[in-house]
Amino acid sequence: MLAMFIALIGLFAWLYLIALRGGFWRLTEHDRNLGGQDPAVPAIDLTYVVAIVPARNEADVIEKSLASLFAQQFHGRFDVILVDDESDDGTAEAARRCAAAHGAADRLTILSSRGPDAGWTGKLAAMQRGFDYVRSLPLDPDFVLFCDADIEFSATVLARLVAGSKARGAVLTSLMVKLRCESVAERWLVPAFIFFFQKLYPFRHINDPDHAAAGAAGGVMLARPEALAAAGGFRAIRGALIDDCALGALMKAQGPIWLGLTEDVHSLRAYPRLADISRMVVRSAYAQLSYSPWRLAGALLGMAAAYLAPPFLAFFGESPARETALVSWLLMAQCYMPTLRFYGLSRLRAFALPGVAACYTWFTVESAWRHLCGRGGEWKGRYQAPRAQTAAPRFESSDEIEASREIEVEGAGAPWSGKTASSWTLRGRVRERPIATKIFPSPPF
Repeated sequence: MLAMFIALIGLFAWLYLIALRGGFWRLTEHDRNLGGQDPAVPAIDLTYVVAIVPARNEADVIEKSLASLFAQQFHGRFDVILVDDESDDGTAEAARRCAAAHGAADRLTILSSRGPDAGWTGKLAAMQRGFDYVRSLPLDPDFVLFCDADIEFSATVLARLVAGSKARGAVLTSLMVKLRCESVAERWLVPAFIFFFQKLYPFRHINDPDHAAAGAAGGVMLARPEALAAAGGFRAIRGALIDDCALGALMKAQGPIWLGLTEDVHSLRAYPRLADISRMVVRSAYAQLSYSPWRLAGALLGMAAAYLAPPFLAFFGESPARETALVSWLLMAQCYMPTLRFYGLSRLRAFALPGVAACYTWFTVESAWRHLCGRGGEWKGRYQAPRAQTAAPRFESSDEIEASREIEVEGAGAPWSGKTASSWTLRGRVRERPIATKIFPSPPF
């Protein structure tokens, strides 16, 4: 009786995921369907885009990444700002060499970050540093492109993003970078990472202006700066470990957003071992559960019922639980096959998804344990997760952000840009009072 009950839970879970989660498993939301003008056709009006690239110890990949930005076939004006987040490996020097080699020294600006203040994560602090600089420029850009320092673009990506964003009137357009999938660990675990992400954040729901779901992919995010400033900038989400999805929720309150897959932006980051992928997931898995032990327990039970129980009962259960579990396992595999095909892998690997899910379940438990030990959110030598989370947090409004800020500009003659308080020129210094960290509450992993 108990076995049949568990088998039915798994079956209903997969029927729900197939029918009511926006068809996430079909991978239909792709940048080839983004729309807009053909990137090969020159634009009539010249659009101004500024890229902000936060980088911390990325000397080994930054030249290849920046070279792909400088090579964009874009008919408007395109400048790049690199925010060097306390790198000690020569990241800034490598960036300068790259710009000089591509004749783009006049298009590259390098800012130095003094590191995150209390309550900030390092990446968001660097992104805000770059955004403050952009808001102080005499000419406002039409779009700001936030992108990671370890990705490589095909030449037409920026033109496609801008055209699609204009056509859709989107305030935020983001692409899920195609992760590296070469090592044994990557080939087994990376496709599942994309599959689980889409399950948690169904792209079709995110792209529906009338649906409450929101999210983004942090590798490539094209934002309208006036909308981001109106939302409070990155200060509104400054403590979020899952910063891309937090930004997606923040921006959807300002207007339509769009998120899709792409095969034209590739990650340069290698994950040769299981431990490397584990570190990537462990960093933020417990944050996905809003640091809640109850959500953790629910997630573990859900993963067990949906992924682990079907193959176990299919082999060791008795009829009719055995047949019910086998149907669940087949549905699971069928849902996973399009993701494997996207990565050029055999569809037979889909039947091993329960074992892969067991790895991710363990990563989630380890993430919670590290958080309890005060070592949550580890990223390049920083532990960025809050030690305790007692209630589901919320975003701050723009008025609350302004009320909580104490601005002190040091040095004579630091000019006021004439915009919001968040856009003081960075020749002065903005001093923040530490306030409670806000984390975006999202659905269980």
